[in-house]
Amino acid sequence: MPANLPIPLIALVLVFAVAIGGVLYTVVMERERRAVLRRAAGETPAARSGSLLRARSVSSERGIVDQIGDWLVARASMRVGENTEMASRLVHAGFDSPAAPSLFAILRVASAVLFPLLGLLLAPRDDVTYFFASMLIAVTIGLFGPQAALDSLTGRRQDTIRKGVPDALDLLVVCVEAGVALDAAIQRVAKEMRMLHPILAEELGSMNRRVSAGMPREQALQTLYLRTGLDELRGLASHMIQSEKWGTSIANVLRVYGDQLRRKRKLRAEKLAATASTRMLIPLAIFIFPTIFVVLLGPAGIQVSDMFTNMGQ
Repeated sequence: MPANLPIPLIALVLVFAVAIGGVLYTVVMERERRAVLRRAAGETPAARSGSLLRARSVSSERGIVDQIGDWLVARASMRVGENTEMASRLVHAGFDSPAAPSLFAILRVASAVLFPLLGLLLAPRDDVTYFFASMLIAVTIGLFGPQAALDSLTGRRQDTIRKGVPDALDLLVVCVEAGVALDAAIQRVAKEMRMLHPILAEELGSMNRRVSAGMPREQALQTLYLRTGLDELRGLASHMIQSEKWGTSIANVLRVYGDQLRRKRKLRAEKLAATASTRMLIPLAIFIFPTIFVVLLGPAGIQVSDMFTNMGQ
C-alpha cells in the first residue's frame, strides 16, 4: 500500500459501498414484501395500474428516497427480467426469490466498481508493472468474480443433489411397493431424507406441494428439473411420465433407473480416479519439480559457479 494513502479514505470508501448495497437490498426486499401482500390481498394487474395512477397524483406525500428506490428497482427488474438464462442459473444455485435477479445485478455492478477502486487505492504506484498487474487482477475479479461464484455454488448444489437421487429412488421404490400412493410416497421420502439430503428433500417437498395445489404431475416433474438443472432428474421425470402414461409398474421403472444412476456414479468415480495422475501434473510441475531441481542441481551449480570464478581470477 502506498505510504501517502490515508487509511480513513479507504475505510470511508468501504463503508460507503456497504451502505449503498444495504440500502438497495432493503429497498428490493421491501418491494418484494409489498408485492407478496398485494397478491395475498387479491389485487389484479388492472387494479395495480389504477393504484399506480392514484399514487402519481399523491406522489408529493411520499419521500424522495422511496421514489428513487422504486425507480432503481423497477429499472433493474426491467433489464434483468429479460435475461431468463441468468434467472435460471440463480434458481439452480438455490436463489429462487423473485428479487434474486435484481440483487445479483446490483452485486455485479457493485463488484465491477468496488474491486477496481480498491485496486486503484491499494496498488503500489512506485512500480508501473506491479500497478498495472494489480489493476488487471482487480478488474478481472470485479467483472468475473460474481459469475464465477455463482457457477461454483451451482456446481456444488447440483453435486449434492446428484448424490442423493439414488437413495431417494430406493426409498421411493420401498414406499410404492408397500402400497403407498405416489404423491404420499414422494412426501414420505422428502420427510425421511431431510436430515441426510436436505436440498433434495426440499425440492421433492416443493414438487409435492405443487401437485397438491392442483398442478399436473407431469408439469411438476418438469419443474423439478428446471429448478435443479440436473439431467438425472430430467430422466426421472421422463421415466415417471411414461410409466404413468403407458400404465407400467412405477416400482420397476424406479428400480431400473436407480441402478442406472448408480452405474453412472461408479463410472464417474472411476473416471476421476483415472484422470487423477494427469491432474496432479500441474501441482507437480509448479511446486514440486522446481524444489527437486534446486535440491539436486543447487550444489552442482554452486561448484560450477565457483570454478568459473576461480578461472576468471
